[in-house]
Amino acid sequence: MRPGLSMEGTVPDLLVLGGDVVTMDADRAVWRDGGVAIADGAIIAVDKAAALRARWPYAPVLEAGGGLITPGLINAHQHLTGDPLVRSLIPDRQSSDESIFGWAVPIHGAHTADDDELSATLSAVESLKYGTTTLVEAGTVAHPSRVAAGLAGVGIRGAVGCWGWDVDNAPYAAPADEVLARQTAVLDGLPKGGGLVEGWVTLVGHDLASDVLLAGAADLARRRGVGMTMHISPTEADVAAYLRRSGRRPLLHLADLGVLGPHLLLAHAVWLDDAEMDALLASDTAVAYCPWAYLRLAQGVSRAGRHAEMVLRGGRVALGCDAPNAGDLPDIHRAAALAAGLARDMSLDAHRFGADTVFALATVDGARAIGMADRIGSLEVGKRADLVVHDPKAAPFMVAGDPALQLVWGTDGRSVRDVVVDGRVVVREGRCLTVDEDALRLEARASQAALLVRAGLTPRGAWPVR
Repeated sequence: MRPGLSMEGTVPDLLVLGGDVVTMDADRAVWRDGGVAIADGAIIAVDKAAALRARWPYAPVLEAGGGLITPGLINAHQHLTGDPLVRSLIPDRQSSDESIFGWAVPIHGAHTADDDELSATLSAVESLKYGTTTLVEAGTVAHPSRVAAGLAGVGIRGAVGCWGWDVDNAPYAAPADEVLARQTAVLDGLPKGGGLVEGWVTLVGHDLASDVLLAGAADLARRRGVGMTMHISPTEADVAAYLRRSGRRPLLHLADLGVLGPHLLLAHAVWLDDAEMDALLASDTAVAYCPWAYLRLAQGVSRAGRHAEMVLRGGRVALGCDAPNAGDLPDIHRAAALAAGLARDMSLDAHRFGADTVFALATVDGARAIGMADRIGSLEVGKRADLVVHDPKAAPFMVAGDPALQLVWGTDGRSVRDVVVDGRVVVREGRCLTVDEDALRLEARASQAALLVRAGLTPRGAWPVR
């Protein structure tokens, strides 16, 4: 960022001043005792705090107090319905099939529209408090408009879609034309550029979509100029299924159908061979990498994962936190540290994947992966004002350090103090300003109890409760 770079003649609504501004711009510049000027939701200047104070002495100020000021973080794969209301209740020691058919299917079947909005609200509040300002939803079974309302009400940026699948004998399946009609309705109801929350084409993926549905969804995303996301190959199961189906591995089959491309964000992509890696990179298809989920669910990322290679070969990769019963915490700082640690340990190369590289996946490179790099991901003039202030009084910042090391190895989302999204302060002093957190907690606990009764589920903890 060049000194004094700004949008001339615009008066700011807010100045965020007095911290070290980690811009994540092309130069990766850090402004010591810097600040950011914001007007109409956009960044209009990044400069030294003293220069901004002198230029606009009467503008409202959010004082950073010596903390780190960073871009808002990007979570490229987060389940916002189903799991949030039964968080930490689905047992650890069971297979994926047991979790899906014993818990996920009945929970989604018992979800009401109110539950969908409440779940999204809970996830959005927690995400903001950990410094995430943009969420890409993994897919909603029934009520995407209510999920979008939950996100918008909290004030987080997001992309939302209605899950679709059309294979025989699967819960909630529908014919391909019906699934595509639902996708189109989401795009019509949440137009791109129409607000904080936009619609995406969203399939479950795996082996739950016919070729007709896969190709039709990709065509819809391209025609409407929106993102598309789906799950693929977190385990070897998808590989086996596609080999049975077509004689080809998943990404090669998707390439044959014309599904791969810059519009597509694949969740997971853990079990890829060399030919699939080449197809992924050649097509500029993006990947949402959720390392905590693979470790928690024992899916083999330390054996098969090649996400560091994707990054080093120029691929588009973002970080995700997955579901509250898989990745557990929607804290991208934790995901970033784990991604870097896995890359270094799996390669036995401490030079290979640094904190600076992985923090870019959480910000500017993550924005590129989800197709929003023109709007978010760095603190630069003209971009939307999504930013985070880390508390200078938090224990990790009691002594000064390299910001890249502090943000990845030295802290997590618990040091987030203030959050701004689209120029609006949504978290202040660690508390969400857009909802009543105490009322939300009471509503969530009451809704959880009713949901479990409707779903016919009785949680059993690992330890006896007396």
